[in-house]
Amino acid sequence: MKKAHYVLIPFFYMLVALSGKLLTAGGSAQWYQGLQKPAYTPPGSIIGAVWTAIYILTAFAFITYVNRARGSRALPLVAGLFLLNGVINASWSYVFFVMRSPGLAVAVAALILLTVFALAVLVWPRAKESSVLLAPYLAWTAFATLLTYRIYEMNL
Repeated sequence: MKKAHYVLIPFFYMLVALSGKLLTAGGSAQWYQGLQKPAYTPPGSIIGAVWTAIYILTAFAFITYVNRARGSRALPLVAGLFLLNGVINASWSYVFFVMRSPGLAVAVAALILLTVFALAVLVWPRAKESSVLLAPYLAWTAFATLLTYRIYEMNL
């Protein structure tokens, strides 16, 4: 079972991606199209491609960290934070598209941003590569948080 993380971590991120996709598709159609959005809002195909790349990079970051931090007292905390971040990430789609609550989605996006930043800082001492792999996630989440806020603001 020493190598189970090579299967379990990618499987977890596939579940996060699938849940986000299903929640987005289930709640987005007419409601999302009717929202006012900033001109810099990327098309859904770009958003989906970026998230796919981010999930892959994050899975590699998590696996790399687990490999480097075996026996470390920080491993359970960091692993828990990776898992919590994935759950919060999936919940954003529920809050925004199913609950149709852009205001609450801003708070969820900010929480995602905060947890990605914390992960990047926490993994740095043992696995600098993991921290670098999280950089696109951090940048994209900063953008997504701003975008969510602008959509909320434009549709008050």
